[in-house]
Amino acid sequence: MIYIYNDYGGTHTTALAAAYHLKEITQSERKLTKEEILNVNYFNKLTKDDSGKIIFHGIDENGDSVYTIGRKSSKLVVPALKNLSLLLQSKHHFNEKIIFSNTSPTVPFVMSIGGFFSRGLKIDFIGVPLLAIGAKQCCDNIFRLVENTKLLGKSSNEETVIILENETYK
Repeated sequence: MIYIYNDYGGTHTTALAAAYHLKEITQSERKLTKEEILNVNYFNKLTKDDSGKIIFHGIDENGDSVYTIGRKSSKLVVPALKNLSLLLQSKHHFNEKIIFSNTSPTVPFVMSIGGFFSRGLKIDFIGVPLLAIGAKQCCDNIFRLVENTKLLGKSSNEETVIILENETYK
């Protein structure tokens, strides 16, 4: 199975989702520290040039691959990737299930502002603290989103490519 977490920039909630999925960070009663957040692979490290790139994060405990992608404001990226996946599956008898999971609904306003300052304007001394605050606010939602994504991935659904919009996390 292949999991692809996606959102606008691909460097904040998607990075956290991949880290939770791969158990690089774990859910606990306490909130993540700023240091734990900033040490997550790819967290706040991608640039505009990385938009649209499918980034490999690792293999989970079940042998499934975990990726992320920043799709910017395009509503067409994930449907296009789904259609490409279906084409490859039918043409090359590739039958691995692919799950696209949207992490955007977990993004709090303060994280959007932090991302704008840090990634957009390159003003890290304002953006990074806001990103850490936002990550602390949404880490429980991201963890639940990842657990739900994994559960739906393991379901006996006949679909080979699934898009999860995850609207319930708003």
